[in-house]
Amino acid sequence: MHSQQQNSQKTTTMPIGGFVIDAQGREIPITEEMIQQACNALEKAQQQTTKRK
Repeated sequence: MHSQQQNSQKTTTMPIGGFVIDAQGREIPITEEMIQQACNALEKAQQQTTKRK
């Protein structure tokens, strides 16, 4: 039973140790998905910058 609980936690979006404060002052947990999206956006922006040179 315990391993099932661990597996279900991995499939849900878990905070990884930080928070973003939104415009209303609420703490939003930073998730792995948020970091992956930011990294993908940076990579895409870098590729666009490289193409312009």
